[in-house]
Order: sequence, then C-alpha cells, then structure tokens
Amino acid sequence: MPHLIGLPAQPLAPLTQPVSRLVDVVVRWPVESQHRARRNALVASTALAQRRAELDEVEQFLASLGRDSHVEDAAHAAQG
Repeated sequence: MPHLIGLPAQPLAPLTQPVSRLVDVVVRWPVESQHRARRNALVASTALAQRRAELDEVEQFLASLGRDSHVEDAAHAAQG
C-alpha cells in the first residue's frame, strides 16, 4: 500500500480499538449471562435440596418421637 506523505499506514486503528472492545463485550454478554444464570440456578437447586433433606430428617425425628410417646403412654397405662 503506498504511503501518502504525512499520513500513517493505519490511521483508523486507534479509533476502532474502543469500538472493537465494545463489540466484543456485547458479543460475549449473552454467553456470560447464561453461564451466571446456570450457576445461580445450580446453587439455588442445591440449597433447596439440602433444605428438603433437613426437613425430611426433622419430620422423621418428630414422627419417631410421636411413636415413642404413644408406646410409653400405653406402657404407663398398662402398668397402672
């Protein structure tokens, strides 16, 4: 490419760099956003599963206490 006197070979390069960075950010945004959303959903799902497991454990424990108290009540009634 012939050089014109006083003009650089690529005069628009410094001007297009901010634009190309902006385009890169805009192009990457949907992918990065989807990754964040998927990670957040996984964290929430894990927390909910742990909470359900804890609630089931508490319900089982309380149910076993209820059965034990009925057995103890029957034993006390039988002993008089």
